[in-house]
Amino acid sequence: MSLVRLRTFMEVYRQRSISGAARALNLTQPAVSQHISGLEVAVGRPLFERLVHGVTPTAVADDLAADIGNALDTAESALSSARARSMDVSGTLQIIGHADFMAEKLSGELLPLLESGIRVHMHTGDGPLVAQMVIEGHCDLGITAHPVTDPRLKGEVIFRDRVVAVAAPAVAARLQQSEDFTASLIKEPLLAYDLKLSLIDHWLDKNRVKYQALLPAVVGQDLRGQRSLLCRGFGWSVMPAFLCQEQLEQGELVSLPAPIGDTEIRYNLIWLPSALRQPRVAHARQALVWGLGNTGHDLVTRK
Repeated sequence: MSLVRLRTFMEVYRQRSISGAARALNLTQPAVSQHISGLEVAVGRPLFERLVHGVTPTAVADDLAADIGNALDTAESALSSARARSMDVSGTLQIIGHADFMAEKLSGELLPLLESGIRVHMHTGDGPLVAQMVIEGHCDLGITAHPVTDPRLKGEVIFRDRVVAVAAPAVAARLQQSEDFTASLIKEPLLAYDLKLSLIDHWLDKNRVKYQALLPAVVGQDLRGQRSLLCRGFGWSVMPAFLCQEQLEQGELVSLPAPIGDTEIRYNLIWLPSALRQPRVAHARQALVWGLGNTGHDLVTRK
């Protein structure tokens, strides 16, 4: 079995489409069909059921994908990284992620890429948009705090941090002086990432804070906006420690006591396996894994 045929098989398997695989691999549809037919001859069994709209893998294809998928991705990534070290990797890298993380954590890790000649276009969006933009090929890499569930994507946790509840000193003092801290907390104006109370719901649940329905006073997907309002003495919120560490150290914000403990957030770097065949993307992925992985470890061990 040739590496080219196996690569084609994995792309068809992930895309569930001959035409989709052809676009991803920059091949013609007849060439992709020929690769699959040749592999089916070598295996001795059909790998896909051809349908009007796409293909469905057989049990044989499921077994083959499980056996070779990760190994093939690892091998191709290694080859691309090796090529990147020996050739020009200049070009434009399209990367998308949460606005506050991109500004306060990612930007500082881009310098080695910029110095190697890579141009970077940064885009912002929430978790579903990040995954969609990467799957559709509009962005090479994505950074999301949402778990990676789409089988077409690969992901790796590159940064972990505590999620802490914070408020201005005056608000925190008022809450701590109340007879029922958790009841008073629920009555205080809440600043949230979205109406689903992302981050907040996990913190409340872990600390067994009872609530039925919380309607945030402010909703916004860049937590730096909430941070600004908090520092001005309005309401409370929870956020990753890296976003409020400086304000905590300067006394602009105070960490609210967690009855049981703080929660954790994990940021994932995500990509399409086929994207790592481009030396520029493979090089950027490895650089960000190393860079952000090191900063995340330092921050977590300080808590």
